[in-house]
Amino acid sequence: MATTATILHADLDAFYASVEQLLDPGLRGKPIAVGGGVVLAASYEARAFGVRGGMPGRQARELCPQIIFVSGHFREYQRLGDAAIKVVGDFTPLVERISIDEAFADVAGCTNLFGSPAEIAVAIRRRVRAELGIPISVGVARTKHLAKIASQVAKPDGLMVVDPDTELDFLHRLPVELMWGVGPVTKARLAEIGVLTIGQLAKTPEWSLDRLLGPAAGEKLAALAWNSDPREIKTRRRARSAGAQSAIGKKPAVEQAFRPTLLHLADRIGTRLRAKSRPGRTVTVRVRFADLNSATRSVTLDAPISATVILAEIAGDLVRAVLAEHPDEKTISLLAISVSHLEEHWDLELELPLGLEDERHRPGSRIGLARWAADRAVDKIRDRFGWDAIGYGSVALVSRSVPDEFRELAEKEL
Repeated sequence: MATTATILHADLDAFYASVEQLLDPGLRGKPIAVGGGVVLAASYEARAFGVRGGMPGRQARELCPQIIFVSGHFREYQRLGDAAIKVVGDFTPLVERISIDEAFADVAGCTNLFGSPAEIAVAIRRRVRAELGIPISVGVARTKHLAKIASQVAKPDGLMVVDPDTELDFLHRLPVELMWGVGPVTKARLAEIGVLTIGQLAKTPEWSLDRLLGPAAGEKLAALAWNSDPREIKTRRRARSAGAQSAIGKKPAVEQAFRPTLLHLADRIGTRLRAKSRPGRTVTVRVRFADLNSATRSVTLDAPISATVILAEIAGDLVRAVLAEHPDEKTISLLAISVSHLEEHWDLELELPLGLEDERHRPGSRIGLARWAADRAVDKIRDRFGWDAIGYGSVALVSRSVPDEFRELAEKEL
């Protein structure tokens, strides 16, 4: 592990909202949100009123009556995100992009050219502001985990350099939710045992964390609480999963309500899997209910899949299993599908018609091959004439509370 602070985490501030304020100077200093039915992103001015991404538009208007909704300029998000990451890449080839608006970088090998890590961070921030007109925060630390936390502390539009000699003093006074991997559910579980800060987490016996969170998560968080993070910068990340989700408002937990949404999500994921020739073996669904509680269910298949209808049908089986386990839940607010255990190199193996119960879900069966061939035909038409040129009829009924362009930017695994 490095002994000096040479890892940078660069993160564009309130990126989508900042781009909208750049494109329309009349929006600067005003509370704005990208989206409509659902808040996709909010400016800092809107966040001051409690508006957050993923929130229903109606709730955002109740919290902030003067909020301004904009539909979004998705090509500009992609262009400016790419340009900002390129600025980072001008200082070091060791850049790991983890989303459209953030990246890690290791500058240990370029300090003779560009100065200290802190000076490089200052130069990156200055160039992004001058050349692109948008703010960026940078954290500098000895590890990836601490650099990411430092950039969050630096926001908005700031720089935080964590001295290795005082890193634990800095880390341990921060709230536990700043840690990578601590979401609302984990935060609530930790609060139940009185753990509110990273320092309190560090002093919690590992057996207690294992019992509360499970051995893998407990061990990982315990290590991170002491800034033990051996991960290096990976300049060429290979996706381990592909996923998509849809906030659907409040829909009844019945087949005719969730089936079109699952087909739409499967269509999005399957298209990306086929484009990269990376089918996957494990399908996972997440169902969020009206009370914001959620449940997941997954299955691992004998052969990897990428066909849209097969993926949608398997997801449907999993959702029905979730609902059977939660008979008191009558309303769904969000559905998500992910496919993991992706194959790097895989040749389709033909299967004999043995009359197996899951034959329609097996990619090498007669019906599986037919479904894959139909998908490839759809892919070719879309490649030539655009996504909307062809699709599944029932998907046309799915509400587009989140535009597909935004999904494509947000779902960066593939």
